[in-house]
Formats: sequence, structure tokens, C-alpha cells
Amino acid sequence: MLPFARVAIIGMGLIGSSLARAIRAAMPTVQLVVSDADAAVRARVAELGLADDVADGAGAAVVDADLVILCVPVGAMAAVAADIAPELAPDTVVSDVGSVKDSVARVLGAALPGVHVIPAHPVAGTEKSGPDAGFAQLFHGRWCIITPPPRADAVMVERLAEFWRRLGAKVEMMDAAHHDRVLAVTSHLPHLIAYSIVGTASDLEAVTRGEVIKYSAGGFRDFTRIAASDPVMWRDVFLNNREAVLELLGRFTEDLVALQRAIRWGDGDTLEALFTRTRAIRRSIIDEGQDTEKADFGR
Repeated sequence: MLPFARVAIIGMGLIGSSLARAIRAAMPTVQLVVSDADAAVRARVAELGLADDVADGAGAAVVDADLVILCVPVGAMAAVAADIAPELAPDTVVSDVGSVKDSVARVLGAALPGVHVIPAHPVAGTEKSGPDAGFAQLFHGRWCIITPPPRADAVMVERLAEFWRRLGAKVEMMDAAHHDRVLAVTSHLPHLIAYSIVGTASDLEAVTRGEVIKYSAGGFRDFTRIAASDPVMWRDVFLNNREAVLELLGRFTEDLVALQRAIRWGDGDTLEALFTRTRAIRRSIIDEGQDTEKADFGR
């Protein structure tokens, strides 16, 4: 038995279009209705045949849906929730895919009283965006973190978990605030650093932009890959997880000053000890199956 029979996806960027493709592959009998605020995106989704119906508006898309997934920037959640609220049945599950969970839970809970609001975050993605960037295998072997509110219906939570499992994801339950602290470490701060480093490199007066591009080593290429991510999405992530990010940024700044001091005073033992410890973290990520040792230069 399918966990949900009629699914509506609002927002057809990388994650939304990947979801549509994954549902088609794993649960082909699900009735799938999608929408996007951009008319050009809606037209492209129709051309690609990603859904049974492409609605002009979010409200029209969610009629009769038993699962609604909001794949929009975190800052747009309130407006979309207000749009769909009059059309939702009381037993509908409303979820999302945002990288910030505490603020999303509060916004959706306030806008959709009486609806089963169960936020989620598939920890998967690429630097690309738009409906052509999606692919059905995006969630295979990746974690989907579900952050149910304290009084969430256990049956509905399990239905959502099973939905993600059928798409190939591994499911973890987590408190929303704790999720935001974890992702500040594993995702948000690395993106902030990447944006900063690439921005600094482009502003250097002693090095031309052409030289930065022409002589990019692997490390800088990887930073540019991260820094190519959707700017609107990441603007909203930082504004909506500011407390956790600022706390971690303070700790990072202190660690950076300590590194600066070690380099200035020629303290090779401190540098080597840190590099050895961080190398072990990389090994753990590979052992966990979240990456491979295969060479992938400048991916």
C-alpha cells in the first residue's frame, strides 16, 4: 500500500523536480500535481512530463492532496502556506525540504492550524538549480531528517518516513532546533566560508580574475562549486538560522586565529596535529558511505 496516493509539490527547482522524478520511478501510480511561481518553469515542467498536472497556482495544486511538499526557499514558506491553507483537507500532511527546520516548523504551524505539519530535510543536492537539474537518484543512500513537532500524529510521521524510504533515502528523526545546530556545522558554515573565499579571490587587486580562473587548484575549484549554489535559497538559510550560524562562526573565528598564530610562530606540531585529526574525519565520511575515494577533480 502506498503511503500517499496524491502528492502535490510546490516549487520545481532541483529538489522539487528530483522529487517528481523519484516518485515517478518508485511509486508510478501516485497522482502527482506540481506548481511553481515562475510561469517559464511551469511550462518547462509540462514539456518534461514530470507530473500528471501542472497547476497555475499553489492553492490549485494542493486540492485533494494527502501529501504536500513545499520545495521553496525558507523565506517564502509563510506566503505559500497562506496561499494553500484554504484548500487543505484536515488530514493532509504538509512537509518541506528546507535546510532550516525550527523557523519552518513555527511558520507552518502558525499558518496551518489543524493540518499535520511535519517538516523534513533531505540532505542531498547539487550546486545546480531548475527543473532540468533534477534526477531520480538524488536521494538514494542519503539521509532525510524528519523533525516532527512534539504532538505530531505518529501514524502520519511514519507514513512520511516510509515515503522517503521508498525514494531510497535513509530516515532519521531529530528535534528541529538540534537539526539546525547540526546543519550549521555540516552545511551552512561551509557554504558561508565558500562564498567568502570565492568573493575574496575575485576582489584581490594583486591577482587578476583571469589568473584565479586559469590557475584554480582543486581546493578552490571545490569552493567555487559550493559557492555556485542558489543565492536566494542560501540567503534565506542564513537569515533563518542566524543564531546557530553566528554561534558557530564565532567558534570558527577563534580557531582560525589560533591557526594564524601557529603559522606566524612556526608551530608545526600544532598544524600537523590538526591536519591529522581532520584527515580522520574525511576517512569517517567515506566509511559512512557519504562520499567515495574516487578521484573527482573540480567536481
